[in-house]
Amino acid sequence: MMRILGLDVGSKTVGVAMSDPMGWTAQGVEIIRINEDEKEFGLERLGEIIHQHKVTGVVIGLPKNMNNTEGPRAEAARDYAQMVEDNFNLPTDFQDERLTTVQAERMLIEEADVSRKKRKKVIDKIAAEFILQNYLDAKGKLVK
Repeated sequence: MMRILGLDVGSKTVGVAMSDPMGWTAQGVEIIRINEDEKEFGLERLGEIIHQHKVTGVVIGLPKNMNNTEGPRAEAARDYAQMVEDNFNLPTDFQDERLTTVQAERMLIEEADVSRKKRKKVIDKIAAEFILQNYLDAKGKLVK
C-alpha cells in the first residue's frame, strides 16, 4: 500500500492530489492557501493530510520554461520539496508540469463547461491531479 501526494505549488496556493492505495490513479483533494511573502507555506495542513492518509511520497510539479530552463517558480518548487523532506521525512520527486494547467483548463472548459470564476477555485487541485497522474503513468510505481 502506498499513497503519493501530488502538489502544484504556486505563490498563493498549493493544489493537492493523492493517489489511490495501489498508486494507479490520482484524485484531487484540496487547495491549501499559502502566502510566500509571509513565509506561510501551509505545512500544518499538509502534515494533517500526510498523517491522516499515511502518505509515503510526494511529487511536486516542476514548472519549467518551454525551452527546458528553470526560472524562479521552479526554484520555489524545489524549496518547497526541501521543506516537505525536512518537516515530514518523506521522499520527494518532481514531475514536469509545463502543460498541466493548460490540460486542466481545457478539461474544465470542454468537458465540464465550468465558468471562469469556478475554474479559478479548482484549477490548482486539478493541475495537482494531472501532475500526479502523469507521474504515476510515467513511473509505473517507481516510488516505494
